[in-house]
Amino acid sequence: VDTMRAALFAEFKTSLPKYDEMPRQKWMFEQSAQNTITVSRMIFTQEINEAFDQLEEGNDGAIKDMWQKQVDQLAGLIEVVNGSLEKLDRKKVLTLCTIDVHARDVCQKLLDERVDEGSAFQWQSQLRYGVHEKTGKLLINVCDADIDYMYEYIGSPGCLVITPLTDRCVITLTQAQRLVLGGAPAGPAGTGKTETVKDLGRALGIQVYVFNCSDQMDYKAMGMTYKGLAQTGAWGCFDEFNRIPVSVLSVCSTQYKTVLDAIRARKQKFMFEDVEISLRPSIMAFITMNPGYPGRAELPESLKALFRPITVMVPDRQLIMENMLMAEGFVEAKMLAKKFASLYYLLEDMLSPQTHYDWGLRAIKSVLVVAGSLLRAEEGKDESDVLFRALRAFNIPKILAAAMVIVRGVLADLFLGVAPPRRRA
Repeated sequence: VDTMRAALFAEFKTSLPKYDEMPRQKWMFEQSAQNTITVSRMIFTQEINEAFDQLEEGNDGAIKDMWQKQVDQLAGLIEVVNGSLEKLDRKKVLTLCTIDVHARDVCQKLLDERVDEGSAFQWQSQLRYGVHEKTGKLLINVCDADIDYMYEYIGSPGCLVITPLTDRCVITLTQAQRLVLGGAPAGPAGTGKTETVKDLGRALGIQVYVFNCSDQMDYKAMGMTYKGLAQTGAWGCFDEFNRIPVSVLSVCSTQYKTVLDAIRARKQKFMFEDVEISLRPSIMAFITMNPGYPGRAELPESLKALFRPITVMVPDRQLIMENMLMAEGFVEAKMLAKKFASLYYLLEDMLSPQTHYDWGLRAIKSVLVVAGSLLRAEEGKDESDVLFRALRAFNIPKILAAAMVIVRGVLADLFLGVAPPRRRA
């Protein structure tokens, strides 16, 4: 494992100087996906900090210039997306596109709110990548939390769309880590609790293990899990934690507190259930919960005190759709996202609550992936036609006959004059 970390560190050191030596669109294909994303985020942090320095020196248009640069970079990436790419290269460019859209939105926010200094919360609350002066290793700052990049090999798993909600989650979870506590995202199913934890782990170069909890878990199984996490320094995300029986949960709080106390005492080894084990201080536990479901236990107060809670309720669907459409190569992403979001909100309200109707994020992602592949398969095709076809293909088969008139009517109203013929195989 340490050899892999050393290899990643060596690659980061060599690729950073290359960024300025060649066009970005050439540079990104010569690096690994993990390296491309991390170095891009680091360069963006440097450029924004330099823009704030220029503002102090009297250049009032520094942030506007940065915003324009991000817009131009995005336009270049969308061109690349619409070209012919290998599967892994495409995934890398889609991830970079998602990161760049967020960078553009950050610049837009700084402009809209007339932020004129780097110490403002609007900038301090973002994930800012820099290099440690002594070690030369990556360091990530969020507000007043300084977190070391762990150089865990992550590969090319993609990236979540970054919305104001995920930004708030990141602030809460990184502050929890700074205070040596766990994190507890709570909310309905399909709102992105687990995915946000996994995405933050990817951003910090940390391995994240997801455990689906059930009423079959006992304190011995939990103890073994904590032992493994403590020795590897990995993060553990316990899904639907409140399905575990209360009698087990009270023991869990003692077990996790033992680990947290050892981190606070900066110990390299500590006693856990009568066994001395080594400790890597990057360990962190997260618990996700769906409140209000049957068969869920209320957490004991001793356990609640060890986790920072955050409520994850309604994801910003339209912003997510816009970002994903852009990443799939759609130029008119903003207008199409508005139509797509309106369609799903209307259908959710107007149709009966059938169990097989799904208007959540998982269903949205499936439609967008298909729409992207349709767009690339038929160059020069009208983008509204392509999205309409993807929506029709995905939704019409699952609609009940009685509701078909409503669905066709809403589709026709939102996509006026768009009615591409069906393709027969």
